Amino acid sequence: MENVKGKVVVITGASSGFGKITAEYLSERGAIVVLGARRTEKIDAIAKKINDKGGKALAITTDVTDAKQVKNLVDSAVKAYGKIDVLLNNAGLMPLSPLEYLKIEDWDRCIDVNIKGVLYGIAAALPHMKKQKSGQIISVSSVAGHTISPGGAVYSATKYSVRVISEALRQEVKPYNIRTAVISPGAVATNLPESVTADDIAKGIKQYYAENAISADSFARAALYIISQPEDVDVNEVLFRPTKQQL
Repeated sequence: MENVKGKVVVITGASSGFGKITAEYLSERGAIVVLGARRTEKIDAIAKKINDKGGKALAITTDVTDAKQVKNLVDSAVKAYGKIDVLLNNAGLMPLSPLEYLKIEDWDRCIDVNIKGVLYGIAAALPHMKKQKSGQIISVSSVAGHTISPGGAVYSATKYSVRVISEALRQEVKPYNIRTAVISPGAVATNLPESVTADDIAKGIKQYYAENAISADSFARAALYIISQPEDVDVNEVLFRPTKQQL
């Protein structure tokens, strides 16, 4: 806990789900949180709630598919608080469907958010962290980044990519004392299933989540575990599922 207090944590996809609950969870433990998401009204409300409770939060409207907006998010955090300790690359989509459905727009969007969004986050944070000679970059993969099932080709490909990018980054940033991690959750209760646009697939996914998903604070606890480690400990991956999840 002591290693979290006062840290500046920038979170993408912070308007709901993992991002929202992690921002609130870390703030309650003394972190300064900077919230990035497209939905301005929602992140403004979350930041106000945190600030009203005595925490420190800043909301910056950000679309992670735009490199300039992601850079502005990180630069705004550094301008406001003098540093960035943690970047949580959280924004993500899960548009599951069989390849034969030819959901090309879904494929493009999934790649833009899940892969390019992570790369843009790294590009924004890395110069500051190199200068500081410290920092953590945490990116969100998935159980689907460790396995594959029908309908998940593109989504799994993006989540495998997150793991590959993070491991390459880990090896490259050793001279700068920067740490990297991936969090790979299974079925966790968020609005992620709403990004499934194929009606028949969406119905099954929503039912599966209703029957199996665990609370989103499970993700926040994983993030806290990684961030709270002393600087000489580099936790590189946390993979977790509901106890009853088979896949």
